[in-house]
Amino acid sequence: MTTRMRSAIAVFLGLGTLLAATGCASSSSGGGGGGGGSADGKVTVTFWENATNGPDGLAYFQSAAKQYQTLHPNVTISFQTIQNEALDGKLQTALNTNSAPDVFFQVGGGKMRAQVDAGELQPLNLTDADKTNIGAAALSGSSLDGKVYMMPVDTQPEGIYYSKNLFQQAGITSTPTTIEELEADVAKLKAVNVAPIAVGAKDAWPAAHWYYNFALRECSQSAMANTAKSLKFDDPCWKKAGDDVAAFLKTNPFQAGFLTTSAQQGAGSSAGLLANHKAGMELMGSWDPGVIASLTPDQKALPDLGWFPFPAVAGGQGDPTAIMGGNSAYSVSKKAPKEAFGFLEFMLTKDQQEAYSKAFQSIPVNPASQEVVTASYNVSALQAFNKAGYSMQYLDTQFGLNVGNALNGAVVNLMAGKGSPADIVTQANAAAAKG
Repeated sequence: MTTRMRSAIAVFLGLGTLLAATGCASSSSGGGGGGGGSADGKVTVTFWENATNGPDGLAYFQSAAKQYQTLHPNVTISFQTIQNEALDGKLQTALNTNSAPDVFFQVGGGKMRAQVDAGELQPLNLTDADKTNIGAAALSGSSLDGKVYMMPVDTQPEGIYYSKNLFQQAGITSTPTTIEELEADVAKLKAVNVAPIAVGAKDAWPAAHWYYNFALRECSQSAMANTAKSLKFDDPCWKKAGDDVAAFLKTNPFQAGFLTTSAQQGAGSSAGLLANHKAGMELMGSWDPGVIASLTPDQKALPDLGWFPFPAVAGGQGDPTAIMGGNSAYSVSKKAPKEAFGFLEFMLTKDQQEAYSKAFQSIPVNPASQEVVTASYNVSALQAFNKAGYSMQYLDTQFGLNVGNALNGAVVNLMAGKGSPADIVTQANAAAAKG
């Protein structure tokens, strides 16, 4: 699971826009590159996006185009949205044939590292204003070997969503900050006949995200970075994370039948159980409130929905404030004109971030724009994100599809009593060796 869910609309939009720094945007030649210009000074920037979020998302880009053209009539954006399932193949073909778009939606992780190693991306030379607009946590998740290769425009922190009403019913007066406190809350919810935590293990990745987050707490940031580069899971923290999952399973924290429960389909899914107050918590990404709202009896937002970050693990080498999640981000291809980078800088300015957030129902990375976030669960997520020592993507994105699938399957086997913590490491290494 890489980024928040979006409805996919495959459309072509020829957007005449102006992409240069305004009074609010920093001015930079940091994108570098060449091409896209003409003798008369006019520049065309090609931009590929993975989808638009219905009419509101489309309206955002149209509005931005109108603003840019009014200010800078020499730049035109040729904007194209492509269904998510088709984007990866189309983009790889374009990169391989030296016909890549100037700006494109970036999934990050192993995919981005391969593009960097192939010399297909420009490093983004951020100004101090850019760095302020992005924020330290989001910036850390956009870098490889000390260089920034993608520009995040929103953040999708993962955490534990919970029912405030069920917590109150169980006598839980504050959200847990340690695994020991979480285990105590599991017992309290059981005492009032509520399934403590819902998980859709049928879909594999929701179950594996428990391992991911335990690994985030057990592994140091350097261990995570070294593993992403080498794809060798030889640090003891990977086995310890599996041990943590096994120990947590002994508290029987999940609903009955969790191995055959889906994550997001219907009232019986893990999201549906939380939506209908049949379970107290669910570990999930930031798209979850929308899914939950679609599964409540009145199909409206769950009024008592809250959020807290994954708790700290005693003795773990990881930063207890670190956040895992996804984002919407964009890279600049190697031959793109400098105006391509200028466009991304403009998308980070306060007004643009607020407009983007409203259109895509997302959490903006720019701290100056985060006042538009009002839902209590998103406010809590923002507070944790802004305090995070660093952020990183989900492990099945960070380490690539093959390793991700191996991790997901091995974690489900552990939860089903068919595998061990050591098996998770063994299978991850075996998948990495296959390439």
